Amino acid sequence: MNITELTVHELKDKLKNKEISVMDITNSYIDRINDKEKDVQAFVTTLTQEALEQAKNISGEEGEYAGIPIGIKDNICTKGIKTTCSSKMLENFVAPYDASVMEKINQSGMITLGKLNMDEFAMGASTEYSYFKKTRNPWNLNTVPGGSSGGSAAAVAAGMVPWALGSDTGGSIRQPASFCGVVGLKPTYGLVSRYGLVAFASSLDQIGPITKDVEDAAMLLNIIAGHDEKDTTSENIEKKDYTKALIQDVKGMKIGVPREYFGEGINPEVKAKLEESIQTYKKMGAEVEEFSLDIAEYALATYYIIACAEASSNLGRFDGIRYGYRTKNFKNLKDIYRNSRTEGFGAEVKRRIILGTYVLSSGYYDAYYKKAQQVRTLVKKEFDKAFEKYDLILTPTSPTVAFEIGTRSNNPLEMYLADICTVSVNIAGLPAISIPCGVNSDNMPIGMQLIGNKFEEDKILRAAYAFEKEIKFRDNYKPEFRK
Repeated sequence: MNITELTVHELKDKLKNKEISVMDITNSYIDRINDKEKDVQAFVTTLTQEALEQAKNISGEEGEYAGIPIGIKDNICTKGIKTTCSSKMLENFVAPYDASVMEKINQSGMITLGKLNMDEFAMGASTEYSYFKKTRNPWNLNTVPGGSSGGSAAAVAAGMVPWALGSDTGGSIRQPASFCGVVGLKPTYGLVSRYGLVAFASSLDQIGPITKDVEDAAMLLNIIAGHDEKDTTSENIEKKDYTKALIQDVKGMKIGVPREYFGEGINPEVKAKLEESIQTYKKMGAEVEEFSLDIAEYALATYYIIACAEASSNLGRFDGIRYGYRTKNFKNLKDIYRNSRTEGFGAEVKRRIILGTYVLSSGYYDAYYKKAQQVRTLVKKEFDKAFEKYDLILTPTSPTVAFEIGTRSNNPLEMYLADICTVSVNIAGLPAISIPCGVNSDNMPIGMQLIGNKFEEDKILRAAYAFEKEIKFRDNYKPEFRK
């Protein structure tokens, strides 16, 4: 039995039946990290010694998930542990408090194995914009794992953690999940507290799970979802048990397929696999229908205006004065500001700050930022109209499979297009999941996205679970660590 290939629900069952111990699990994952991290480069900070100490002291009474390991994206604050956002600006920043999701993770008894690599300040779609290292895709080490939660997706795919937390601003959980052949869930905006998540774009950011299968995603969502008084955007809704939605039945479910997501720019093999998936749903008894979501073509431009504007505002706090990196090269206060930010931020972060500052500036605010917010309202209305008719919307997660390292990092526009299928979900504040639906001719995973109405995670989990059980992706395909 290879412990690191087991899902969390399988690990829990084996712990309960005393087939394995907490130390068995912890040692297996540490061995796996020691074996695979040199190739994958998923971690910014490993906590293997701390994990062993914690495992030794677990009695089983600490919580429902006592002794289960987890990896945490490095923009989620962890008390006493570095939280770098993969940036030189925060290279030595040790968070003085835990994010609300970390309080819940700790209360459940989980063991944190480390902080995972990402695009700097969550700005990117390939995890090539990290200050520390470029994470590689376990399916093919010459390709990217996606981003910005690339470290989280790669670590789960490589079996270095059984599950992980990521954050999603425009697809940063779902797109890397698609590239790495794992499950990535972006919850409804406000379902999971953002307190302690280092902000990129506050009206778009959302923490969510990256897991091996849909059941694990439902279990981790159960832990992290819920109202939080420390987050003013947190919604106070009735708590659900999302595992109850996991039934292998989609009969009568109405699924809409927007034709705009299957047009120009989508890779033919990705399109073919998605069309095959649509037929699978029909065979399982779902009603699937094509429709037009014509506002979708404006989503990408709208997203980048809003996201960059909010990034410009949020990242203003990193000025070389309060905390974070401070230049050694200064003569006056102006030098401290200019040089600290010039030296501390990477090229992509600077690009987005400049763009965001521009669209918020006098004379351009109405033409760009205000107009983008108006289009955002139209996007929300368009989805509301669609959900009057459909339970779910089905699209590709990404128009392509994982691309080779270095092929897009010098072309920002091409990199931004990697988010074209995912950004509208964040603009509208909706929940969506990416699940693997097959592989292409080069054995690289293809992701399918299911979008639900607000706070209807149970519907997308049900449909994803039924599909997963039907095609048995994990039984048939595994990362090869090709070089």
